[in-house]
Amino acid sequence: MEYKDTLLMPKTEFPMRGNLPKREPEMQQKWEEMNIYQKVQERTKGRPLFVLHDGPPYANGDIHMGHALNKILKDFIVRYKSMAGFCAPYVPGWDTHGLPIEQALTKKGVKRKEMTVAEFRKLCEEYAYEQIDSQREQFKKLGVRGDWENPYITLKPEYEAQQILVFGDMAKKGYIYKGLKPVYWSPSSESALAEAEIEYQDKRSPSIYVGFSVTDGKEVLEAGTKIVIWTTTPWTIPANLAIAVHADLNYVVVKVNNDQFVVAEELLESVAEVLEWNSQEVLKTVKGSSLEHIITSHPLYDRDSIVVLGDHVTTDSGTGCVHTAPGHGEDDFLVGKKYGLDILCPVDEKGVMTAEAPGFEGQFYDKANKPITEKLEEVGALLKLNFITHSYPHDWRTKKPIIFRATSQWFASIDKFRDELLEAVKGTKWVPAWGETRLFNMVRDRGDWCISRQRAWGVPIPVFFAESGEEIITEESIKHVSDLFREHGSNVWFEREAKDLLPEGFTHPGSPNGCFTKEQDIMDVWFDSGSSHQAVLEERDDLQRPADLYLEGSDQYRGWFNSSLTTGVAVTGKAPYKGVLSHGFALDGNGRKMSKSLGNVVVPGKVMKQLGADILRLWVASVDYQADVRVSDPILKQVAEVYRKIRNTFRFLLGNLADFDPKNDTIAYEDLREVDQYLLVKLNHLVKSVREGYENYDFATIYNKVNNFCTLDLSSFYLDFAKDVLYIEATNHYERRAMQTVLYDCLVTLTKLMSPILSHTADEVWGHIPGVEGESVQLTDMPESKEKSNDAELVNKWEKFLELRDDVLKALEEARNEKVIGKSLTAKVSLFVDDKTKKLLDSVNEDLKQLFIVSSFEVAGKVDEAPESALKLGKNALVVEKAEGETCDRCWIVSPQVGEDPDHPALCPRCAQVVKENYTHLA
Repeated sequence: MEYKDTLLMPKTEFPMRGNLPKREPEMQQKWEEMNIYQKVQERTKGRPLFVLHDGPPYANGDIHMGHALNKILKDFIVRYKSMAGFCAPYVPGWDTHGLPIEQALTKKGVKRKEMTVAEFRKLCEEYAYEQIDSQREQFKKLGVRGDWENPYITLKPEYEAQQILVFGDMAKKGYIYKGLKPVYWSPSSESALAEAEIEYQDKRSPSIYVGFSVTDGKEVLEAGTKIVIWTTTPWTIPANLAIAVHADLNYVVVKVNNDQFVVAEELLESVAEVLEWNSQEVLKTVKGSSLEHIITSHPLYDRDSIVVLGDHVTTDSGTGCVHTAPGHGEDDFLVGKKYGLDILCPVDEKGVMTAEAPGFEGQFYDKANKPITEKLEEVGALLKLNFITHSYPHDWRTKKPIIFRATSQWFASIDKFRDELLEAVKGTKWVPAWGETRLFNMVRDRGDWCISRQRAWGVPIPVFFAESGEEIITEESIKHVSDLFREHGSNVWFEREAKDLLPEGFTHPGSPNGCFTKEQDIMDVWFDSGSSHQAVLEERDDLQRPADLYLEGSDQYRGWFNSSLTTGVAVTGKAPYKGVLSHGFALDGNGRKMSKSLGNVVVPGKVMKQLGADILRLWVASVDYQADVRVSDPILKQVAEVYRKIRNTFRFLLGNLADFDPKNDTIAYEDLREVDQYLLVKLNHLVKSVREGYENYDFATIYNKVNNFCTLDLSSFYLDFAKDVLYIEATNHYERRAMQTVLYDCLVTLTKLMSPILSHTADEVWGHIPGVEGESVQLTDMPESKEKSNDAELVNKWEKFLELRDDVLKALEEARNEKVIGKSLTAKVSLFVDDKTKKLLDSVNEDLKQLFIVSSFEVAGKVDEAPESALKLGKNALVVEKAEGETCDRCWIVSPQVGEDPDHPALCPRCAQVVKENYTHLA
């Protein structure tokens, strides 16, 4: 007889190697064929709704690690909620309008100027859909479950129709207006930008000090005295109409050689140093308020520049006398309005100086810095020219500097409902908590929102103009345009004349001849995506407003979180979300931003081809995603190692359940041995911790707890000594069935707990578990935590035992290193203990030598009876020596009783009995 044939070794078709790059696409194909998303929704229908509203990624280019991080985090939450008592639909979305698509087509050789706006927009739409199809497949490869066949897309007619209604509602409440104001203007995009579209980068700029000569000092200053201004934008000097000072600051008139200059008293020292005044004499000190209305002459043109008072003037830098060009700055504009100054803006949409800047017409603003500075020097007004590198606003799309430029734009008034916005921020749950402060401060300090853009590809601003120039935004016109967009899409705006876009028979007193024109500007793309709470949550029957959660990168505090809040509060009086969760950016292994030039870009598609999506998903679970996260090949390899341990645990559990029928072989909890009960209590603690982790969006805790349970509780302890029972005992032996009961519970529970994270692997495991119901683990519910009265006592006892066991295992390791023993089963352990340990060991009913994985174990006496050679272990001592006897050919235990059975002389009594009773047919 071959005794190895009598061992109940693990049997499973679940492979040791994950081979995820090959298996995952097969699993995804299976999900698609069974329509898993729809099945989950049908199963959870009628449960309370949990809506995680997807923030739309931009439909351009392949997905990057930031996309992967974002979509996987969302998938964790949605999958968990659908297994935790909720109906959790997930409708993915895409942002499809705006400049990047226009630029992409230009790069492909599309000549926009040679076609109509409507024709160009058709090409933009086609391109957007191509990008959506590409990104959708990449997101599905991540294992993200959602309504992929019915996403929301901002260019869809029904979306645009709802967006028009949002605009109309805001206009009706008086929140929308058109005004001439300086706005962020991108010459490279030829369009106005919102604050959310600005990023700051270092820029080298000229730094000039200029003297404006007083022509009328109002009996405060002498004629010819020079008021000194400082600016880093010489190109705005042609637009100068005033000099601002602060009413409460002290200003000094200083004599330097034969000239007199005016600067703020606090800044005299620093100005003197920069202008290299070797000696200066303070002639007089005056309050800023006394300088109001003093007139100076513009250094380049024959016109006045008056002194005005402004609270924005500080002594942080410069001279305390601020160059004021109302057409090129918000503070300048406001103070200019107060004093009735013109809004002069001698720069066109391309950033080129106009005829309103004589002498510099036709020059790009940045190039004009040099000739303007040279002219100032020529007329004796330039006091100093330096160059500085400073943080300067740039267009976040083109990465080129922007300017402040006064143009006629459409604005959403923030002032009119700022208090409601701030209350809505306070009423939202923010994770991390600092998100509340961040958005609160942004809203508190925010100016009015410039919502118009001078582009072709976007949702038109639905405003008509009468012959008189009067704006037409009525409920009737808004509803009609919304209905037209729902039926034909927004391209109809560019295909039809204004009168054909208005309701039939529409009349207006400002148009006696029945002629109308239409607005040519489109809406800011943030208005597009910011309207999704109405265009998606209200539009679709399977969703609801407000959403339970918005989850995006931390850059969206100034983007989608902000614009959604603004439109949501404007339309409903409430935030469109109950909670907001933000994540950081994906960086390389050294904490650097990923860039092609550095060659440090980690591409999700490549990771999935090499390691698999579940490794990427496990990485997301492992990191503190609320801060910036690092990813690199070595980091992913470490995660792959943890995955291997978890997979091997699944495989071991499956292998030892091949002959287990959960309906007939399960042992009731109260009939299990204490050690089995202890492991189930630990499993129950795991369930509680993991569910708390999911509820708190703390996935790193789940990662660590599951990893520790697999590594410590199972592999290092329970499964370690279980082999002596699972392999050796007869099929239906009580201890074996008891352990299989525990293993089965562990397997089913772990598979469910890890299903939201290891979505592919969990479904693969589920297909091999005997007796489970449901064709996918996704169609089941999360395990519940079930505490019993004696849990704490049981854990306390067995954790003390495990501390002792660890000491014994260390001693065995030492004995092995010193060649006293080979494997631990060749050892005999004699323990000398104190009363506490004696009491603990006496209370353990299980086979101690089995728990310690040795062939012989005895409590040999008290600690003070231990021989001097004994190894001291805390308050105990032990002796490790070779076990006496022969090795059993079947279980490898060393025992003096091996050979006692005449039929099976190579076996110990236990194995001989198992073989006689169960395997006579193999003899």
